Amino acid sequence: MEFSEVIKRRYSVRAYQAKPVEEDKLQKVLEAARLAPTAANRQPFLLIVIHTKGRESELKRIYGRDWFCQAPIVICACAVTSEAWTRMDGKNYGTVDATIALDHLILAAADLGLGTCWVAAFNPAAVKEILRLPADIEPVAFTPLGYPADEPGLKKRKALSHLVRLEK
Repeated sequence: MEFSEVIKRRYSVRAYQAKPVEEDKLQKVLEAARLAPTAANRQPFLLIVIHTKGRESELKRIYGRDWFCQAPIVICACAVTSEAWTRMDGKNYGTVDATIALDHLILAAADLGLGTCWVAAFNPAAVKEILRLPADIEPVAFTPLGYPADEPGLKKRKALSHLVRLEK
């Protein structure tokens, strides 16, 4: 698919088929994340692949919507803050790098006909406990990964003139 078409077709999926995600497709989306640019090329992120079958109650503690664990897979993107590049003012880029990696994964999934939905409204304490994350691993966002069982709605976006400022 043409890249501009992938961007236009991607949407936040909130209903998933029970159909499993093929291993080769899972590997392709994970590879897309691995190839994402990161500050100083440190790749300070961790992707945790969670198969949802049998883990629904744990996943609902992380994010309570039924559709979240309806997909066969949920992926957690984490920042490895101890490995991340830090700007001179102290800004640690681990969360930015994990975000870029997850975005690459999401776009690759759309290209393969898979659905995703960016989820940041999760319970961080539950995530740390359930996934047994050490102190330097910060969960940034989740996405279910599976075949859509819904249709995209109308995308509402601000005009480019509201989002772009030309120099001077």
